[in-house]
Amino acid sequence: MPRTPIVLALSLCPLVAPALAQNGEVEPGYQAKEETPFLLHERHLHRHNADHPTVAPDGTRFFTNRRSDVDLPLPEETDAFVFAVFGDRTGGPDSGVNVLADAVRDVNLLEPDLVMTVGDMIDGYNQTDEWMTEMREYKAIMGELICPWFPVAGNHDIYWRGPDADRNRPEGEHEKSYEMHFGPLWYSFTHKGSHFIVLYSDEGNPETGEKSISRADTQVMSDEQKQFLAEALERGRAAQHQFLFLHHPRWLGGRYGEDWNDNVHPMLADAGNVRAVFAGHIHRMRHDFGPNGDDGIEYVTLATVGGGQRGAIPEAGNLHHYHLVTVRPQQIALTAYPVGQAMNVREISGPMLEQINALRESGTTVESFVKFTPEGAARGEVSVTVTNPSDRPVEFALSPASADNRWMFRPDHTHDVLQPGESAEIGFLVGRPEDSADASLDRLSIDVDYDYMAPSFRYSIPTQSVSVPVDLSSLPLETADAENKAMRFDGDDAIRVDTEVASFAPQGSFTIECWFNAETFQGRTGLLAKTESSEYGIFVSNGELWFAAHLGGAYRERRIEGVLETDRWHHIAGVYDERAEELRTYLDGRLIASVAVDPSWSRTINDLPFYIGADVNRGGQPTSFFRGLIDEVRLSPRARYRGDSFVPERRLTADRRTTALYSFDTLLGAYIIDSSGNGHHAEAFGDPEPVAVSN
Repeated sequence: MPRTPIVLALSLCPLVAPALAQNGEVEPGYQAKEETPFLLHERHLHRHNADHPTVAPDGTRFFTNRRSDVDLPLPEETDAFVFAVFGDRTGGPDSGVNVLADAVRDVNLLEPDLVMTVGDMIDGYNQTDEWMTEMREYKAIMGELICPWFPVAGNHDIYWRGPDADRNRPEGEHEKSYEMHFGPLWYSFTHKGSHFIVLYSDEGNPETGEKSISRADTQVMSDEQKQFLAEALERGRAAQHQFLFLHHPRWLGGRYGEDWNDNVHPMLADAGNVRAVFAGHIHRMRHDFGPNGDDGIEYVTLATVGGGQRGAIPEAGNLHHYHLVTVRPQQIALTAYPVGQAMNVREISGPMLEQINALRESGTTVESFVKFTPEGAARGEVSVTVTNPSDRPVEFALSPASADNRWMFRPDHTHDVLQPGESAEIGFLVGRPEDSADASLDRLSIDVDYDYMAPSFRYSIPTQSVSVPVDLSSLPLETADAENKAMRFDGDDAIRVDTEVASFAPQGSFTIECWFNAETFQGRTGLLAKTESSEYGIFVSNGELWFAAHLGGAYRERRIEGVLETDRWHHIAGVYDERAEELRTYLDGRLIASVAVDPSWSRTINDLPFYIGADVNRGGQPTSFFRGLIDEVRLSPRARYRGDSFVPERRLTADRRTTALYSFDTLLGAYIIDSSGNGHHAEAFGDPEPVAVSN
C-alpha cells in the first residue's frame, strides 16, 4: 500500500530542514522563496504534506457582487477533526497537577473532539487508599474538559507497593481498581472514519505475572491482548486511519526486548492503515519510524504534562506539552504545544487591555539616592514603590541589576503580590567599596517585572529597568585641561539627561547646542531631542535640518535642506527667544531659519528625558538614533545667540547661565560628567564610545 504522508510539525523547533518531498524533490510552493527574498529561514517554507484538496467555486458556496480575475478555491467539505494527546503526569512535584490543569485549560480553548492520554496519570506505587485519593484528584482535573477523554494505563497507575509485598500484593496489583474507576485496560472505538485502539503495556511476565519496567520478559503482549489487537485491527480495516495508544514505547527495543518489533509491528503493517502509535513513559518527546521505515507508520513518544521533567533542552522536546493531531481523509498533521501558552481571545477585552496598559505605564518610583564618598565608595538605602492600578492581583519582582559587579545590594531580589489598588514600598541597601569610582563604573538599576493575573492566564509585562539615582558631587572630578574628546554613536547608542535638567522654565527662553560630525543622515534622526507631541528638539533626518518647539499646541519649525554635510564638523544651536518672540536656528554660527512666535503661545512640556544622539518615545526610551560624533553639548536657560551670525567656540565653556555642559572630556564609566559644575550628570544608553578629536 502506498505510504500516506504524515506531518510532524514541532512548533517549538527553531530550525527545520528544507521542505523536501519523499522523493527528494522540492515540494510544491517552495518556489515561493524566489518571490520573497527577505525571508531569512527556509523553515518558513517547510512543508510535510500535500496541499489540502480544493474545489473551484461553482456558484453554490461562494458569492460576491464584485468582479475579479481571481478564482478563490474552496476547501473540500470533508469530516476533518482534531484530537489532543497528553503525556505523563507522574514523577513530578505535587504542584505538577497545576500543569495538568493548565493543559486542560489550553485544550478547552482549542476544543478538540477528544483527548487521549498515554498513561502514568497518578504517582501510584502505593496501596489502595492512597491510590483512590490520587485517582480522584486526576479525574477531578480532567473532568473540567469540555470534550471526552480516554485513559491509557501506565506502570504508575497499576503497580502496587506496601508492607510485606510478596504476601499482601493483590493479584494484578491495581488492575481491578483501575478498571473500576478509569476504564478497561484495552479497548477501541471509532470516530469520524478513524479507529482508535488503546493497549496495555504492563501485563507483566505471561508465565509468572511479575510486573517490571526494566526486563524484556515482562514487556511481552499476552495472547489474550494480541487476539484483541488482531480483532480491533480487522474492525478498523475500512477506516481511513487507525491510531494506537499505549504507555511504554516498546518499539525502542533494549530493555523492552523485541516482542513489539518482531510480533506486533508486523500486525500493524499488515493492516495497511495504521498511521501513528503514541506512547509516553520516557518523559521526553521523540519521533521514530517503524523498523521497516517504509510502511507509513509513525511512532510518537510524548514528554510530560505535569510529570517529572528535567527540561534539559526544552526546544528539543524536554518540556511539558501536549500534541494536537488534525485528521483529514488523506493525511494527518501533528503539532506539539507547550502547556500554558494558549491565549484566550475572549479574555483579551478592551477593559482588560486598558488595565494592563495602566499597569505598564503606572511607573515604578525610586526614592532617595546612592551617594559616593570622596574615597570612591558608595552607600545608600534605595526605596522602590510599586503600584497596582488594576482590579486584578498583580505579581511583581524587583531585582537590582548592573554590569558592574562591584555594586552590592541586599536583598538581591524580592517578589510579592499586589492586590487591586495596592502599593508596596521595598527597600534595598546598596554599597560599593572604596576606589571603585573609575572608568569601569556602570549604572545600577532596578529591573521590574509585573504579571497581571487574569482569571485564566498570566500576562507578563515586559521588564522595565528603573535607574537608581547617584550623587557624584563628593568625588574629586577634574574637568579642566582634559584632552578634547567627543562621543561616537553607532546608531543604537544615546545619552540620557534627566527631564528636570532639560525642562528649563516652562515658558522661558532657552538654547540647546552642540558640535556634531555625522557618518550618515539616513532615516529619521534625532540629534538633541525631548519631543513627544511636546517640548523641543533638533533633527537632521535625511540631511534635512530643523529645530522645533511645541508652542501653542503645535510644533513651530522651519526645515532647511542642502546645508548639512557628512564627515565634517558642524555647530548647531536652537534658540527659543521669548523676548524677541522668535525661534532661531544657527548652523556654524550663521542664522539659517527663524519662526515668529505668538507671545500667547505656551510650551507644551513633558516629563520625558532629553536624549543626546536620539529622539525619545512616549515610554522614555531612545529612538531615531544618530550615527557619528557629537561633542560639546550645552543647555542654557536663555537665548544665548542673537543677530545674523556669531563665531562658535570649538570648546564651549560654562557660565552662570549654563544649566549643563557635556564636553565628554572627563569620563566616569557609564556616567557622563556635567562640566558646568551643577552636578547634572547624565547616563549612557547602550555603548557610546569616547574618542579623542583634534579640532
